[in-house]
Amino acid sequence: MMEPSLNVLGEALEPCSAEPVTGFFRNGCCDTGPQDMGLHTVCAVMTAEFLALSKYLGNDLSTPQPQYGFAGLRPGDQWCLCAARFLQAHEEGAAPQLRLKSTHRRTLDVVPLEVLRHYALDAD
Repeated sequence: MMEPSLNVLGEALEPCSAEPVTGFFRNGCCDTGPQDMGLHTVCAVMTAEFLALSKYLGNDLSTPQPQYGFAGLRPGDQWCLCAARFLQAHEEGAAPQLRLKSTHRRTLDVVPLEVLRHYALDAD
């Protein structure tokens, strides 16, 4: 049984994206659990700049992979990113915007809330 998922604001975790369906568990939410070694917890809004950086770093999110049912991401798509990759993109100056209400609280183990707020589309 998973513990109730909370976001970085301490509220119930809101869905990130059903189209394309995202999340480590492919449930549309940035839920996490012991099997999610990459901590796919940041609900990010893709940008061309971030997709190019991710591809350069070896994680091509923009090329379709039909054998995995993956259509490829485009700018504007929302996707559950690994917290460490988000932090790396922040340090490289290419972090995408994100949704705090859909970003899992475990992200705070890796990325400070102040950094997340800087990119938030739904900041209070």
